Amino acid sequence: MEMRRLGKTEISIAPIVFGGNVFGWTADEKTSYDILDAFFGAGFNTIDTADVYSRWVPGNKGGDSEEIIGKWLKKGTVSRDKAVIVTKVGSDMGEGKTLKAAYILKAVEDSLRRLQTDYIDVYLSHWPDEETPHEESLGAYAKLKEQGKIRSVGCSNYDAKLLQASLDAADKAGLPRYDVLQPEYNLYERASFEGPLADLCVKEDIGVITYFSLAAGFLSGKYRTKADTEGRAREGRVAQYLDDKGMRILAALDTVSKDTGSKPAEVALAWLLRKKGVTAPIASATSLGQLDALINSAKLDLSAEAMSLLDKAGE
Repeated sequence: MEMRRLGKTEISIAPIVFGGNVFGWTADEKTSYDILDAFFGAGFNTIDTADVYSRWVPGNKGGDSEEIIGKWLKKGTVSRDKAVIVTKVGSDMGEGKTLKAAYILKAVEDSLRRLQTDYIDVYLSHWPDEETPHEESLGAYAKLKEQGKIRSVGCSNYDAKLLQASLDAADKAGLPRYDVLQPEYNLYERASFEGPLADLCVKEDIGVITYFSLAAGFLSGKYRTKADTEGRAREGRVAQYLDDKGMRILAALDTVSKDTGSKPAEVALAWLLRKKGVTAPIASATSLGQLDALINSAKLDLSAEAMSLLDKAGE
């Protein structure tokens, strides 16, 4: 398995990161264990989660995904040092969105307890907090690094201007900077990452792990009409892609899939793996059958012609 260095961190990850938001939501505990066993058995090594997953599900309280991952780690199928765990802080867990230092120092203890581990490999600021100076949040992360509770720090949903401001603040104050970025990026949603943000990540050697890499499952090709989305867990989000642009992208995916003997999801992830600045896309599966697409995508090398066709479809 090809490993990719995650920015300036000392962490190397396989080219696909598993999205743990499905654990405790659309994948029950046993299914989650089976998927993780197979994912790591295939040579992959990184799981992405967050403290807030999956608080939006009736009956869930948040931390549900972390708890399932923690129980899986405790089983010992994979030793802790062979698993890269990415989790996040700052989403609304009942106290609103915040990156206050006191909140971070408290929230990390809750995540560590749920994950049943004494350290987190990559700890991300989930959302920007305009009320809290970068120096305050980064100061909390500095303490956690010194204590050995986190290995590296990153952020999610930051634009180029905000990310640059955080880098400047870290440099001026002598604090750890954000070495990892988690942006929304896929064949349909490109504008928020491509351009200044991607350029900044390349310039500063910031590792990039993309979320919504399959556009909530739309790029798997299984949703082609509104009727296909009805009653699905992601119905509201997928429906936004059912426009002319979405249909052009699906047509291009169908063409490349036929030419390569691959599934649309495999092509969509392989496209991301060739894009400037991207270290690895995050993608989820709720069955072993779906997991095959994630595994196969890491082996799929798209031609320049295929990349061009896909690029033009999403313009």
